[in-house]
Amino acid sequence: MGAFIDPFTDWGFKHLFGREESKDILIEFLNDLLQGERVITDVRYLNNEQEPEQKQRRKVIYDIFCETDTGEHIIVEMQNRWQEHFKDRALYYMSRSIVQQGITGADWDYKLTAVYGVFFINFLIDKGSDEHFCKNIALIDKHTGKVFNNKFRQIYIELPRFVKAEKDCENFFECWIYNLVNMKKMEQISFKDKKAIFDRLEKMAKKANMTPEERRQYEEEWKIYNDYFNTIESAEKKGYIDGIEEGRAEGRAEGREEGRAEGREEGRAEGREEGRAEGELNALRKTAQTMKMEGLDIQLISRITGLNFEEIEKL
Repeated sequence: MGAFIDPFTDWGFKHLFGREESKDILIEFLNDLLQGERVITDVRYLNNEQEPEQKQRRKVIYDIFCETDTGEHIIVEMQNRWQEHFKDRALYYMSRSIVQQGITGADWDYKLTAVYGVFFINFLIDKGSDEHFCKNIALIDKHTGKVFNNKFRQIYIELPRFVKAEKDCENFFECWIYNLVNMKKMEQISFKDKKAIFDRLEKMAKKANMTPEERRQYEEEWKIYNDYFNTIESAEKKGYIDGIEEGRAEGRAEGREEGRAEGREEGRAEGREEGRAEGELNALRKTAQTMKMEGLDIQLISRITGLNFEEIEKL
């Protein structure tokens, strides 16, 4: 383990961005992300658990939910595991923040506070090798390309797409992402000579500066996080190999009917995809079962693995 915490664990992410003691780090990050648009001078952390209006509906738990000094709501999420409908989940989370602004009575004229969703994702939300690592989504007019309503904004930061070297970072936002992506293997944080906040980030992220209780909490969660990714990697390898074998068999069978070469290729492709998907699902179930045996809360297990409550209860 290196000198710094892993910022993409749940504990590490909230330690750096989700506490009063470190809110200056969140403010500076958001200002560099939104450079040229607005300047945030302060944020107030809000209750990150939003109860449903009806019992049968799901409660929303944000990683970080805050309000700026000018009233905008900002949701910041860190998602490590691929989720098939993550775009829909992000939309749902933001919609809840919008809907809850409704005021009962005749005096409310539907004026809304802007809602920003900033989503760090440790997977590719869309396939394609030529896409930028940061997707900036707004409500625009398709004909003019101009913003139609500025009250809704989504920003997806696809971490696996960020492959820049330190010398190639072009702005402070890219400096942030470089530091976060490489933090767990660094001996010191980069760009401290260019911006003072990175010196502050180094102090907050350094394991040597943690209290014994913070260290215990972090290492406990890091073990779960590490075990989870090791399980996923092993399952993907097995699923990949099984998928190739199955694909080859199907490909040969189809090849006899429709052309040997085309059948093999099609079968291999389908086999790989099915194998990976099945392997990952089995790994998630195994991880959830282990976490359940360790006595972790079902809500936390669901959040980490993406499995629903009913499926976890059956394990």
